[in-house]
Amino acid sequence: MRPITEAHVAQPGLAVVEVAAADDQTALAIQELLAGRWATAPADRTTRVPGEPGVRLRCYLDVRQALNT
Repeated sequence: MRPITEAHVAQPGLAVVEVAAADDQTALAIQELLAGRWATAPADRTTRVPGEPGVRLRCYLDVRQALNT
């Protein structure tokens, strides 16, 4: 994964969330839950780190923008 930059967390309310999960479906389900609550720049795939268990996923949130459901 690329490094987190200052722009990703430049203001209060911006967050980077990294998910570690056993499989793609679980990681993407967590991302979907976050996206249902806040403005999200979602990841389109997970990554695997050699020698580490499971998968990783990173998404970017703007918690200042609550979505209306």
